[in-house]
Amino acid sequence: MNKTRRNFIKNAAVAGAGFFIVPRHVLGRGYVAPSDKLNIAGIGAGGKGESDLTGFAASPKANIVALCDVDDRQAVKSRKTFPKAKYYKDFREMLDKEGKNIDACSISTPDHTHAVATIAAMQLGKHVYTQKPLTHDIYEARRLTEAAKQYKVVTQMGNQGSSGEGVRKMMEWYKAGLIGDATEIHCWTNRPVWPQGFGKPKTKDDVPKELDWDLWLGPNEFEEYHKEYVPFNWRGFWTFGTGALGDMACHIIDPAFKTVGLTYPTSVECSVANLYEQMWTPSYHPESCPAASSLKLDFPEVDGKPAVKLYWMDGGLLPERPAELGPDEPMGDDGGGAIIIGTKGKMMCSTYGENPTLLPSSKTKEINVPQTLKRVPEGHYVQWVNGCIAGYGKNELSSSFEYAGPLTETILMGNLALRVFQLKDASGKFSGRKKLLWDAKNMKITNYDEANQFVKREYRNGWKSL
Repeated sequence: MNKTRRNFIKNAAVAGAGFFIVPRHVLGRGYVAPSDKLNIAGIGAGGKGESDLTGFAASPKANIVALCDVDDRQAVKSRKTFPKAKYYKDFREMLDKEGKNIDACSISTPDHTHAVATIAAMQLGKHVYTQKPLTHDIYEARRLTEAAKQYKVVTQMGNQGSSGEGVRKMMEWYKAGLIGDATEIHCWTNRPVWPQGFGKPKTKDDVPKELDWDLWLGPNEFEEYHKEYVPFNWRGFWTFGTGALGDMACHIIDPAFKTVGLTYPTSVECSVANLYEQMWTPSYHPESCPAASSLKLDFPEVDGKPAVKLYWMDGGLLPERPAELGPDEPMGDDGGGAIIIGTKGKMMCSTYGENPTLLPSSKTKEINVPQTLKRVPEGHYVQWVNGCIAGYGKNELSSSFEYAGPLTETILMGNLALRVFQLKDASGKFSGRKKLLWDAKNMKITNYDEANQFVKREYRNGWKSL
């Protein structure tokens, strides 16, 4: 027995019932020491939650240790994929019983429960990955942004394009001055691809035995179950979802928001298109997101840079094609896109910031701007896993709550305007159809107090307020 081996055995014996961490080089190439593992719990195991968990599992450092879903039907595949993970229906019970075994949580629930699940995990010191939009309400977004700093946890919103090559190219082009200073941004999407504008069901259905409907409602006031809501079409109703804008703007506005360096808007105005219940009689369903909408958000001058107007369209509406775009060239893609208009030129991208293009497109091949921004070859999910293992403040994240919070607030400001647009007063008049002025610091509409009811909702008894 050689001296090195004798010393190793001697040291191990001295350690007795204690423990020691074996260096990675001793374990061999590609082996991840247990101390480098990130134990993740999935809150929402079906649908997007299922693909999120698969995304984390692409990292050898990720270990899925617990699953939670209010609907057993939705969790079937994830439970088969991660058979060792303990399964719960109530995330509060899971955090209470498994808290010591969990390092981080992925939250992939419907929009109305994003904030309560996320804050519960953060308060226990768990790192969090929360699907887009970050929250259902503006106040919730502000609170989660503050909580990330308060609890010093690593955060990421689930807008995967934010880690893509496209947005980084656009940022480098913009910084190089290729289009000058932005003055207008035009964004659009093909959503909704689910029912919107119809109003809530007037009947109720029997609750499936696999679904805990009360838990699904979470902090919302109780209402009867209808099969129309679960598992997907909840997106079209304001009490649960955030509509086409909430679903896709975190993917489509994000590249422009990052590139131009926007923060909070100062005003918003909108118009909506609803479906027709019968000839020449438009439907009125303020509880439902509109079938289509158009918005304008104003951003102020900052550091000598001009004010910016951001336009949004959904439901099949499209902005005017840029004159520099050829008649047969695609404008964005099937999901939508964004165009940034500057003082010296224009640039465009597709959904998720893909296919960044200068206009006219021939310019894209002619430029040679050096790469100055770090890329994310590991992808959005693994970037977060690595960030959690490194610890708070050690690694840069593409969509940490510090960035994703203001982005989400901007998007939800658009939804606030849409909801106000649908309001009628006691006389039946649409009194809310006006430009709304926003005091971002105090989270308040200053020229129409009725609008402020949509900044923050009240949770029902049994659910803690943020």
